[in-house]
Amino acid sequence: MTTQATLNLIPGPQDPQGPGADALDATGFEIGWDHARHGLVPPPELLLDGTPIGQGWRAARAVFGRRTLPAQQATRQWLALRTLAWREGIAFEGQQVTPHYLAQLRVARCPVLRTPLGGAPGQDDAAVIERLNPLAAYAAGNLVMMSRRAAQARAGVDLLETLRRARRAERAGEDAEGLDAGAWWRLATLRACATPLAFHEAARLPLAVLPPNRVRLLNPAQGLQALVTLLFTAPGWSARARALAALLPEHTLRHDFNLFIGALAPRILEAGADATDQRRALENAWLLERVQRRWQHFVLSLGETATAALLERATADGLAAVRTVSHPLAQATDGWALAEGGRAPRRQYGHDVLARRFRTTPDPARPDGGRARSQPA
Repeated sequence: MTTQATLNLIPGPQDPQGPGADALDATGFEIGWDHARHGLVPPPELLLDGTPIGQGWRAARAVFGRRTLPAQQATRQWLALRTLAWREGIAFEGQQVTPHYLAQLRVARCPVLRTPLGGAPGQDDAAVIERLNPLAAYAAGNLVMMSRRAAQARAGVDLLETLRRARRAERAGEDAEGLDAGAWWRLATLRACATPLAFHEAARLPLAVLPPNRVRLLNPAQGLQALVTLLFTAPGWSARARALAALLPEHTLRHDFNLFIGALAPRILEAGADATDQRRALENAWLLERVQRRWQHFVLSLGETATAALLERATADGLAAVRTVSHPLAQATDGWALAEGGRAPRRQYGHDVLARRFRTTPDPARPDGGRARSQPA
């Protein structure tokens, strides 16, 4: 008697054009496939015959039909972000950046403007996911949720120019290019978190905003700033501050650290018991001249190697009020494509190729002159 073995195969996205297809062709195919798998439709212009997303969507529709998976808000956001990265030719790290991961980035208020989020797409208060470092990929640790207005303000503005605008607004006592000094300082802080900097440059930056959830701080000086600030966000901060001071040598460094804590502590005492008020008070305190002066004197005296060692020891001892994890720089930036400026490999099918293959023509029926129809070039 013979038996016949059978395999129950689960369909998955296939290479649209065989093993020789470009990487981004396959990426677009997978994006289309996942849209159909969740019962969603990609943007109309990407469903044209011959586009990888359209091919993937039609293939998955033929396989799954109406047997689709539920599409939660985070799933829609995940697909929209992957589509945006594909259009822009930006690398997207898909192993860690999942719908579940994006859901952990959700915040009620913009970390830059401190205003509530929740507006409709296209409005100033609409929530958007942004790369902190625009020269890195869509990758875990480099993403944050902010308002559309804040995202527009930072577009095309590098870290140096952000700092210039912060100082200009601070000196003038009025907005610079639409944002006040505090907002520009917070944008600078967020950008610096995901940008490798020389130690002395990072040490001189105020921590104008506490890093949002899942952001990776690449500079030890900022990492220590964040850990020290987080000491104050839960009861028992005084004991944790003493424990951190005990890790320092018993000479001027410990004294300098205590002077810094003495400059920062009154701000939290004035804020009261409300967690939001406490957080804002701590962030605002970093913009005070006395706090910055005490911090810079301490951390520059400590030095880069000792700062990194202190941060690792304090993290291991659990001195921060929230869970923190220390990663080597290479591990923290895995998948960021920093060497490529965040770009996906050049030999790919991206937005520029799509533009050459499918030119858009004005639709006379639309008064806004929008381009609604596409034709093969």
